[in-house]
Amino acid sequence: MWQYEAPLRDMRYVIEDVLGLPAQWAGVPAFAELDADTARQVLAEAARFATEVLAPTNANGDLEGCTLADGEVRTPRGFKEAYRAFVEAGWPALACDPTVGGQGLPQVLNAALYEMLAAANHAWTMYPGLLHGAYECLHLHASPELQQRYLGKVVSGEWLSTMCLTEAHAGSDLGLLSTRALAAADGSYRLKGTKIFISGGEHDLTDNIVHLVLARLPDAPAGTKGISLFLAPKFLPDGSRNALRCDGIEKKMGIKGSATCVMAFDGATGWLVGEPNRGLQAMFAMMNAARLHVALQGLAHAQNAHRNAVVYAHERLQSRAPVRAEAKGAADPIVLHPAMRRTLLRQRVLVEGARVIAYEAAHLIDLAEQSPDTAARERAQEQAALLTPVLKSFLTDNGFALASDALQVFGGHGYTHDWGVEQCVRDARIAMIYEGTNQIQAIDLVARKLVADGGRRFAAWLESLAAALPADATHGAQAFEQLRLLGELAADVVHAARDDAELPFRVADDLLRATALALIAHAWARAEAVSSRPEHAGDAFHAAKRESAAHCFTHLRPEFDHALAQARAGWQPFARVALGEIA
Repeated sequence: MWQYEAPLRDMRYVIEDVLGLPAQWAGVPAFAELDADTARQVLAEAARFATEVLAPTNANGDLEGCTLADGEVRTPRGFKEAYRAFVEAGWPALACDPTVGGQGLPQVLNAALYEMLAAANHAWTMYPGLLHGAYECLHLHASPELQQRYLGKVVSGEWLSTMCLTEAHAGSDLGLLSTRALAAADGSYRLKGTKIFISGGEHDLTDNIVHLVLARLPDAPAGTKGISLFLAPKFLPDGSRNALRCDGIEKKMGIKGSATCVMAFDGATGWLVGEPNRGLQAMFAMMNAARLHVALQGLAHAQNAHRNAVVYAHERLQSRAPVRAEAKGAADPIVLHPAMRRTLLRQRVLVEGARVIAYEAAHLIDLAEQSPDTAARERAQEQAALLTPVLKSFLTDNGFALASDALQVFGGHGYTHDWGVEQCVRDARIAMIYEGTNQIQAIDLVARKLVADGGRRFAAWLESLAAALPADATHGAQAFEQLRLLGELAADVVHAARDDAELPFRVADDLLRATALALIAHAWARAEAVSSRPEHAGDAFHAAKRESAAHCFTHLRPEFDHALAQARAGWQPFARVALGEIA
């Protein structure tokens, strides 16, 4: 049966051995008192909560879903109790500023926490998943009055938050949104409009909900330049119910325990966050944090799918393997079959390589916020901005694809509900869509970041990655070669885009995938160098890492080459005749 077991040893391996973060924390004043032992304790407690408290609510949450009656949403059995335990343990405040009630721990520990939460119960994790982004948004942009009233409640998790962007006619094109905000005499605003796909728009987990809503002022310019951000709570400071309501909850393919709401704002009272017509700038603090968390959802599904598939492959007896160590019965464990080993090894390489990249991105966010060196902060910010779309897209692609591969390992049993893997497949699929579809992430990377500055930041990033390769890495030259080929492709895209404005959009998906696969190779080159140290020679854990690195450079290199070739094919415009001309 489907179970969750936190990969604590692998998490510690990435944090302590591959990335060497405890030593880096010592150079950052905000984290100078944090050591590896304390970080291990945090991870162990997070694992205990995820496995003992949260994971048992996953299956019944999928079967029960949420119910809406008289404007009130009831979450599945156990969700409310799990959330209460989550808040009482202080988890929402983990990576928040101590000056506003946070614990001030690094983002990488928060990333590990949310990887565990999403693997244990993705649907439940949708409720607190926006808390850190809301904290960032209010901490950076809200007025002192709003911070005094709401920030502490968000930091502690006493009140949950939403991000109200999407409208039915606009989708991902926020420039088309039509929700209006009219100024009131008391300095507040009245919001009128309807938002869809609002995660946690209504629920029974907290007494109040802090809605962050994008809307337009009457004199706002058209498009995204005319969007402002407002805070509209479910209950107003005087205790009265605000003029907003849940008009429905979506019946979804997966994450059924997450209330995905249609929210109607009928003159709801709200307060401006940040400056008029600069709402997207304020919201981006929330959206970037949310995109990292979505990437971690993909990693979580891939990890848990892989672990359960490995367990099943060792237990399931079927057919005779082509090569057997010894004949013990009429059938062998399917893990001995080459097709299964290929699937499981590819999963392992992608999952564990992705964890290195994701945790490094979280550390870059820490450096961008906390480094005492101005140049280091700017460099970390640039690299984190480049990594965010790659992570969101590639890790969520893998979350769904590797969960589907796990279902294949389970065979016909996997297609039934009883074994749990089909829920993993369904739950994982949404992460490729929300917080900006994966195609939008690719466009962001290539058109808005690579081409926009002539490739300067991208080239500098690749140079820093090449410089970080250990001199004694067995696969260092191969990883360097992939970075070099990726750099050539990026430079060619920048050059060709001068005469072909559509080209960056045609090659975006493939260039992003090539970037991600080069990063996976880079991660495994570094990991192999660590696990090849003399002190690890007889250790089975490190032997597995060396084998995984070898598999990466043998069996994933063709995927990288294919992504490059697909991107090069994008120089040829896509046919229009076959689809019919568009007037």
